[in-house]
Amino acid sequence: MSSAAENGEAAPGKQNEEKTYKKTASSAIKGAIQLGIGYTVGNLTSKPERDVLMQDFYVVESVFLPSEGSNLTPAHHYPDFRFKTYAPLAFRYFRELFGIKPDDYLYSICSEPLIELSNPGASGSLFFVTSDDEFIIKTVQHKEAEFLQKLLPGYYMNLNQNPRTLLPKFYGLYCMQSGGINIRIVVMNNVLPRSMRMHFTYDLKGSTYKRRASRKEREKSNPTFKDLDFLQDMHEGLYFDTETYNALMKTLQRDCRVLESFKIMDYSLLLGIHFLDHSIKEKEEENSQNVPDAKRPGMQKVLYSTAMESIQGPGKSGDGIITENPDTMGGIPAKSHRGEKLLLFMGIIDILQSYRLMKKLEHSWKALVYDGDTVSVHRPSFYADRFLKFMNSRVFKKIQALKASPSKKRCNSIAALKATSQEIVSSISQEWKDEKRDLLTEGQSFSSLDEEALGSRHRPDLVPSTPSLFEAASLATTISSSSLYVNEHYPHDRPTLYSNSKGLPSSSTFTLEEGTIYLTTEPNTLEVQDDNASVLDVYL
Repeated sequence: MSSAAENGEAAPGKQNEEKTYKKTASSAIKGAIQLGIGYTVGNLTSKPERDVLMQDFYVVESVFLPSEGSNLTPAHHYPDFRFKTYAPLAFRYFRELFGIKPDDYLYSICSEPLIELSNPGASGSLFFVTSDDEFIIKTVQHKEAEFLQKLLPGYYMNLNQNPRTLLPKFYGLYCMQSGGINIRIVVMNNVLPRSMRMHFTYDLKGSTYKRRASRKEREKSNPTFKDLDFLQDMHEGLYFDTETYNALMKTLQRDCRVLESFKIMDYSLLLGIHFLDHSIKEKEEENSQNVPDAKRPGMQKVLYSTAMESIQGPGKSGDGIITENPDTMGGIPAKSHRGEKLLLFMGIIDILQSYRLMKKLEHSWKALVYDGDTVSVHRPSFYADRFLKFMNSRVFKKIQALKASPSKKRCNSIAALKATSQEIVSSISQEWKDEKRDLLTEGQSFSSLDEEALGSRHRPDLVPSTPSLFEAASLATTISSSSLYVNEHYPHDRPTLYSNSKGLPSSSTFTLEEGTIYLTTEPNTLEVQDDNASVLDVYL
């Protein structure tokens, strides 16, 4: 799997112990990579630019670099080696497609020593990352390099049509020959930036057979967990706003169909999770220690290289999930089931596995012993469907928005609702005043009204003589645009409002349920000195 899974941590082991690959020291491999790429890319600048032809995908250029140097190559302290470059013109075109200039490409790879990363996978490959965090360099097997070379025309035709993808972006394919040993390497985009700490890293395939991190892997400082670990740790999944979720799933679906068309399977989604709340505490601790970090990598410069740029859509963080932290390094905003703010970094890796004869045989014998649908090796179409289903139902989830009101067009904003409420308040207040003025004019005493009001409350069979201030029908007519209903807590067939200050309801409550406003008034037996003391509370 990709080296970025280790989030930039150096390879574990003793300080003086150096890893080897095909009996070649990793230091010699790193030096040969820098020398070879420096020569080939520099030599390529002298060739004029032109359109990429079909035969350009199968061109192989070779140069010999002796340790004592030559007229064309510099001297070095590594064993003599030959450096091959596959499809140099085609890869130059693809680097330009992603905004990578030759000088920047050389500076990233050759200016500083490459950083070796540990490999959590079972392939035994070596991984290196450039000091500026831009590129990952990985050793690949002969079959993988051969498959990539055959894949290039169709794969990059799709990539050229749509550069926003979570598929790996290959910027170069090379081979170093020394002492009868061939070491093939690919240069590709870095999925997980080292400058952003990944609190959790997962390698997800959508299968469950032996998909749990080993004990040795868990002992690492930054382990890479697998599917069963994710289901245990993040059993509720990761939540996105609607726009981001739709963009992510659309990108995954398109990428899986591309891989299926090339009969590719056994790929993974490398997922890095960064907790923003944890990062704030970590920054405070770093500031308290006053430790300068002069070589801290900056923002990635390669086009479409970040996770947010790789998915469809304008790249907005919806629903205000992330607003206070502008330095997101292109991470995708999300939330955990506990409401924790997250940044996600992801990419599809390990796509150089085609469903060849050996993979078919591997699936056949595993299916005899275990459930064939749970093993990772499977035919491409089934693998893609299972992968997408797992991502859609178990890993990524959409934040459920509130149910839209049926009268959405008429009262779809708080401002309109407030304006309607103010009209209701003024209308009711005016009717109360008019009714009281009429009663005073008729010469009715407050004491008789008190007795009548209290009697009506204890005697439901009596109908008060005081006429109602407003009827349900008139109120519905007044605010018909808001579908207002009256629900009085009195044992009468229709709402009744008493002109006595004691009988007046002291509070009325508006509630919004399923797009409809309900008015509820409650009586108060406490004496009120002023009519204006009646309160109308509107709850939205």
